Amino acid sequence: MQADNNRTFQQALANGIAEMNLQISEEKQDAMLAYIALLNRWNKVFNLTAVRNQAEMIPRHLLDSLSVSTYLQGSRILDVGTGAGLPGIPLAILYPERQFTLLDSNAKKIRFVRQAVIELGLKNVQTEQVRVEAYKPSFMFDTVITRAFAALAEIIDLTSHLLSPTGQLLAMKSRQTQNELTVSNLQGRPVEIISLQVPQLEGERYAILIQGQAR
Repeated sequence: MQADNNRTFQQALANGIAEMNLQISEEKQDAMLAYIALLNRWNKVFNLTAVRNQAEMIPRHLLDSLSVSTYLQGSRILDVGTGAGLPGIPLAILYPERQFTLLDSNAKKIRFVRQAVIELGLKNVQTEQVRVEAYKPSFMFDTVITRAFAALAEIIDLTSHLLSPTGQLLAMKSRQTQNELTVSNLQGRPVEIISLQVPQLEGERYAILIQGQAR
């Protein structure tokens, strides 16, 4: 039964990746599936995600995370409010040449992320248990990414000290957010609203891409 489930999960992930026109090796796909298997086990005890079905985790967690993969910029990536490691862990598996920092203030979730990093052997991931406004790294980031974290204006305010002058903020959203742009502190920076295509997932998904550092 488990073997059948594993084949089903493998096929669902491979099909989704193909629909998004991504090229991801079987080894990396296996690592992503190992991640959600671990997440599913921990979730039964620690309530890390509202998604209870491992099959549903493929589109809602893996494919959703991968939908922004082509929009990352630079070598240093910060995932703010990573929760159980999303989108940071799938993206770190995909891009081992980039350095990812996964940040969250929730001790339970960061404990899981640290265990996942160890079990998956991810050498390009570090974790930080801290509130984003209190995080003071020795360097700035090329891409700051958030997923269902906060309203856009709040995201901009909380992360402005972490973004390099030529970096970008990539905010993943579940609905059209034009109204957020009218109240956000954009200070004339270029903004793009990207419609994300997530196979096997109903509903609209967007990302707001903001270039440059606030002045």
